Amino acid sequence: IAIDQGTTSSRAVLFDAEAQMIAIEQQEFSQYFPKSGWVEHDPEEIWSSQEKVLVDLIENNKIDSKEIAAIGITNQRETTIVWDRSNGKPIHKAIVWQDKRTSKFCDELKEQGHEDYVRKNTGLVIDSYFSGTKVKWILDNVDGARQKADKGELLFGTVDSWLVYKLTEGSKHCTDHTNASRTMLFNIKEMKWDDKMLDLLDIPKSMVPEAMASNAHFGDWNYKGQTIPIHGIAGDQQAALFGQTCIEPGMAKNTYGTGCFMLMNTGDELHESKNGLLSTIAYSLDEETKYALEGSIFIAGAVVQWLRDGLEIIDHAEDTEDMAEEVSEVDDLIMVPAFVGMGAPYWDQYARGAIFGINRDTNRAHFAKAALESMAYQTKDILDAMQKDSGITLEELKVDGGAVSNNYLMQFQSDLLNVPVIRPKYKESTALGAALMAGYGVGIFDKERLKSLQEVDKEYTPKWSQERRKKAYALWQKAIKRTLNWLDEE
Repeated sequence: IAIDQGTTSSRAVLFDAEAQMIAIEQQEFSQYFPKSGWVEHDPEEIWSSQEKVLVDLIENNKIDSKEIAAIGITNQRETTIVWDRSNGKPIHKAIVWQDKRTSKFCDELKEQGHEDYVRKNTGLVIDSYFSGTKVKWILDNVDGARQKADKGELLFGTVDSWLVYKLTEGSKHCTDHTNASRTMLFNIKEMKWDDKMLDLLDIPKSMVPEAMASNAHFGDWNYKGQTIPIHGIAGDQQAALFGQTCIEPGMAKNTYGTGCFMLMNTGDELHESKNGLLSTIAYSLDEETKYALEGSIFIAGAVVQWLRDGLEIIDHAEDTEDMAEEVSEVDDLIMVPAFVGMGAPYWDQYARGAIFGINRDTNRAHFAKAALESMAYQTKDILDAMQKDSGITLEELKVDGGAVSNNYLMQFQSDLLNVPVIRPKYKESTALGAALMAGYGVGIFDKERLKSLQEVDKEYTPKWSQERRKKAYALWQKAIKRTLNWLDEE
């Protein structure tokens, strides 16, 4: 069983020994926005929704719990929970990865000159996105929290740690290396919690979970007298990388969701990015650690939602495929969806969205086509940065997420990158990755078997000439230059 605890819903997914999905249960839970830029979840509701779908999955499918070999967990990353060691009660709502409340403190850390140390040792940039400054905020703002923490009475964990703690009835306080690597508190070179970062953020070491290999035995869930081992954990994007069986250096996956997350396996070597990417742990199996480069695109599928809900020029996201095909030979409209600034590799919070090349003939179909192409162009930006940082040339791109069902986008992506784009039959790579990790942990799968499990739905191969590819991308880069720094810096 894969537990897939996401930002808006909790899911439980049942797989057989051939890694085929048998059944799924899902439940949404509440989102809290107490102030502008603040995003919170209720940790108890995360747990109750996750427990419900797990039990429903077993009971609705009449499974004998003896037949469940293992549970794997994948989770929304960076979301931060602090709870009381004595009674297991959270002392504050979970602060979600999207939350911006610690941005000002992050600016102060940068001004104090800590960026270089953070990048070299944690692989990350100083940003409110990561867990470390969220933990500090809770300790500084909840009455009595600092005193309790100093006495060793509080525990910190990302969502995976919280779920393990609850599943094991408080007997295990642990995490895996992929989730630890997203906290800004973990040294990914030395594979241990970083004392300097803990001191810098004033977080007692007694709060942090034990960091373990991704396929380790994280404890057991006792269900109706039956003991079921928890045997694999990975943060959602790393789980998707594993689910796409990107287990060789140079293999990469791109998840097309509201935003895009692209990860490239760089093998045993930790590559420090000089192009605005993150260095992170891809996964760790037993004593073996594999690293990855990661790039995030803020606005991907969200641009199609904007066409539908903001401009109201399409009724359904899938309409964009036929509309784009109508005008597919025209390369003169470029949409830069910098609605919230630009992420990697530009990192310009003052950029804003723009559309270039509108003329008298421009219609809805041109807008739909330009919106789809903007996802592919941004992916190329990140891939070029990854290839420069790693010195590895991509041979194919594996894809997952909602937008991969759009054939126009996938073909355009292949044409632009000049590599095959591989779409799997099973598009929920995140849950699959957690299941494969758990299966690997209990010996159902080995590396050779993993490679043979991925079933391909469709492979898109490049058809453009090099000249056309060069011309199209040059137009995108021209548009980007005119979009950057649109708002004057204050």
